[in-house]
Amino acid sequence: MYLATTGRRDTPVRPRSGGAGRRVPGTVLALGTVSLVTDISSEMVTAVLPLYLVLGLGLSPLQFGFLDGLFNGVAAVVRLLGGYAADRGRGHKRVAGLGYALSALSRLGLLLAGGATAGIAAALATDRVGKGIRTAPRDALITLSSPPEALGRSFGVHRAMDTTGALLGPLAAFALLWATADAYDAVFVVSFCVGLLGVLLLVLYVPGQQSAPPVRPAPRGRKPFEALRDPAFRRILAAASLLGAATIGDAFVYLLLQDRLDLPVSWFPLLPLGAAACYLLLAIPAGRIADRVGRRLPFLYGHLALLGVYATLLAPLGGPALLLLVPVLVLLGVFYATTDGVLMALAGPVLPTDGRAGGLAVLQTGQALARLLAAAGFGAAWTLWGPGPALWAALSALLAALAGGWALLPRDPSGTPAPGQPQAQIPERRTA
Repeated sequence: MYLATTGRRDTPVRPRSGGAGRRVPGTVLALGTVSLVTDISSEMVTAVLPLYLVLGLGLSPLQFGFLDGLFNGVAAVVRLLGGYAADRGRGHKRVAGLGYALSALSRLGLLLAGGATAGIAAALATDRVGKGIRTAPRDALITLSSPPEALGRSFGVHRAMDTTGALLGPLAAFALLWATADAYDAVFVVSFCVGLLGVLLLVLYVPGQQSAPPVRPAPRGRKPFEALRDPAFRRILAAASLLGAATIGDAFVYLLLQDRLDLPVSWFPLLPLGAAACYLLLAIPAGRIADRVGRRLPFLYGHLALLGVYATLLAPLGGPALLLLVPVLVLLGVFYATTDGVLMALAGPVLPTDGRAGGLAVLQTGQALARLLAAAGFGAAWTLWGPGPALWAALSALLAALAGGWALLPRDPSGTPAPGQPQAQIPERRTA
């Protein structure tokens, strides 16, 4: 195992006696609060972006798929830089804070760009760069501040708080569009102000990296790709990338729903709410279940739920729109609840503490680049063949990816590190 070859012997911080060890660490709660506020800001824009680009600016599904995939790919590559910078001693909090600040500033870019495609592209790229920089250091802080056996719960709590923001963001966008007669500029201004609040909360309430110092110094020249030495990590990366290559993305799911149900434009920002509500309800239970039964099966079953999304969109259902709308949004929420944080909890204990952010960045990058290919491929298939044949192709690809993921993912009965390799933690800081 990679952990066994590092020569590290970190001193763990033992949980306090009594029930204290069962509490969610304060660092996780603080990061969850920052993510909640930041997601309100980002989801306000995300909720209206497909309409703004496809219906407002007249982009084709192929162009939208290419742009969405391209910017997600940029974020994926930048994750490597963010993870490497955090592990090299610049601090997880500092690097994450830079990412949050860039995302907030991107809202101003959208406001100043007006209808200029180049300006919009630059603003979107800045947002994705910010997201890419902050994700790995943030998730590394969660793994370093939580007991290994409770990582699923910690990620579940964080993702539940994050999803609360994702739930409130589209509601705010809907209210602003209704109150301002579809003025997208108002959405961008409010999103910028809320994003700045998230940066302030990070500065005030999230502690910096305070992991216990190793007995032996970390080897010089450690690089993010060094995580690939571990065979278990390589299998996790391969499985996540394979399944990511068959994930078409939320934006296309919502566009397919709008296309099939002919929903009014003003209702489009509300579509993510159903999935976000289901994700919010299931994130913590899914994390607890993953801690008990292992994280491999929940991750795979989550992709079965995504398969159900594709199948439901293809089903010849008639009658009220809710017969199609509710199953698709619920299954999409189940997919995220059982895969997002669970994947990080599965991979975290495999990685050494001094290379945690870089290793998670490699994993997130591989998955995101695969989803880039999926978005571009699905957009091209929709443009050339139409939505129906494109969705059949995505369903077939996901079936094949599930078979491959089942064979690749290592078994994870406990989620704890190898014997003799305790995990250092960040001392808990109480939040107000």
